[in-house]
Amino acid sequence: MNYFPDEVLEHVFDFLTSHRDRNAVSLVCKSWFKVEKWSRRRVFVGNCYAISPERLIARFPRVRALTLKGKPHFADFNLVPPDWGGFVYPWIEAMAKSNIGLEELRLKRMVVSNEGLELLARSFVNFKSLVLVSCEGFTTDGLAAVAANCRFLRELDLQENEVEDRKGQWLSCFPDSCTSLVSLNFACLKGEVNLTALERLVARCPNLKSLRLNRAVPLDALQRILMHAPQLVDLGTGSYVHDPDAETVNKLISTFQKCKSIRSMSGFLEVAPLCLPAIYPICSNLTSLNLSYAPGIHGDELIKLIHHCRKLQRLWILDCIGDKGLGVVACTCKELQELRVFPSDPFGVGNAAVTEEGLVAISFGCPKLHSLLYFCQQMTNAALITVAKNCPNFTRFRLCILDATKADPVTMQPLDEGFGAIVQSCKGLRRLSLSGLLTDQVFLYIGMYAEQLEMLSIAFAGDSDKGMLYVLNGCKKLRKLEIRDCPFGNVALLTDVGKYETMRSLWMSSCEVTLGGCKVLAEKMPRINVEIINEYDQMEFGFDDRQKVDKMFLYRTLVGPRKDAPHFVWTL
Repeated sequence: MNYFPDEVLEHVFDFLTSHRDRNAVSLVCKSWFKVEKWSRRRVFVGNCYAISPERLIARFPRVRALTLKGKPHFADFNLVPPDWGGFVYPWIEAMAKSNIGLEELRLKRMVVSNEGLELLARSFVNFKSLVLVSCEGFTTDGLAAVAANCRFLRELDLQENEVEDRKGQWLSCFPDSCTSLVSLNFACLKGEVNLTALERLVARCPNLKSLRLNRAVPLDALQRILMHAPQLVDLGTGSYVHDPDAETVNKLISTFQKCKSIRSMSGFLEVAPLCLPAIYPICSNLTSLNLSYAPGIHGDELIKLIHHCRKLQRLWILDCIGDKGLGVVACTCKELQELRVFPSDPFGVGNAAVTEEGLVAISFGCPKLHSLLYFCQQMTNAALITVAKNCPNFTRFRLCILDATKADPVTMQPLDEGFGAIVQSCKGLRRLSLSGLLTDQVFLYIGMYAEQLEMLSIAFAGDSDKGMLYVLNGCKKLRKLEIRDCPFGNVALLTDVGKYETMRSLWMSSCEVTLGGCKVLAEKMPRINVEIINEYDQMEFGFDDRQKVDKMFLYRTLVGPRKDAPHFVWTL
């Protein structure tokens, strides 16, 4: 395959933006492997324990952008103990020692320390982008170090993090010479903000396109900030509360009219609904609207707002919109491609939750919809069959019924046929989350028809080991399987252990798997880490192979058992 000089191949490889395509070309021959090694700039690691930082650096010595994921996805539902692991410091330390010219770092569900952020800020002189999603362990002191030392910083994006906020002065640590910011998101921070420092920072960054503020930024400060940054494309408001008759709101309306570039809005963490008309001038251009943290907007005010947003392609919203409101979305937002409806009352005590009626209306009105997360009060097979017929382009379909084992309320039958219709009609489906009363039959459908499925989340479903086996045997592209509170045991776990070589991970909690079954799996598959998590009964957890395992997490690895496992994690 040595038809071209390495320089030509390297240039051709630069056009391959997909990680999978890069991986594929590296397997063609030794020459391509070598060229790909020295030309790879961006690396994605879906599990920080699948490989060591030293091994990754040896494989890709010129990496500039690194994405790392830590804790399993079920950590989002408090199923993973807080001290499980996922530390980023060893990665930063290894790259610093190897003189890697790191410019971008994206972390998800990882433990980030102030020391790590300080080392990051000191070690990589051309560092430009830091994105932290659902991370923990750091304070605003660490952010101050990044602000003070990363002279070419373009992006600082903090999403859903647990951050200890210390007096809100970290924004003042950006030097006066910092003019490079393109994206700044600190909406998840809870403390006070140095408004003067924020306004000065925004004013001196002419290329700032995305700005998401926290609830400590009041309406009058928002107005002044927008005066400095009419070029914003993405805006997350802070506290949107003020006397609607005040001069501030009139100024805000005038300022919004000058913001011709805004296409995405979020925030409204605290909101006075009577202030909402101030944003109407820009609603007609919005393609993305996130109101998932705005419980203060509901009823008629919410519907009026939606009426102004005819170009929306992405909408995140609370279920207080109701089925009636979703009907308005269906009639108004014909370009909608992604919809997420979150629960305003996760415990389902109130009657705010949407039902199958809202989803059916969306499917009729929004034929371009391809990504859905839908928390609802109930669902029927007929509704799911209709949705599958109207929206065959789903790549992500996540349905969460608040009563996780609820049957079809009309027929009192399991929801097998409805989900069967989804997987049969949506040929490109890659991610699926199931909910409601389900038997092994639905897993038979998934194994038969979900040929492109990569991630499946299951809870309170199935009758026997057959259900899990249908999925493992049928879904050839499955990479992540998450299971909780299902009757799947050792037979399902051990029948086809070779499947785990092609998957990234398997999570099972509160199932029928035993310690003995996990030991057998670990013996058969030495390149798989099998972790037993038993945070409550560590002293009693011992040598009886018949004992059921509370939580098991297995994943592929090139480096064997991890060295930072806490006392309640056993690696078999």
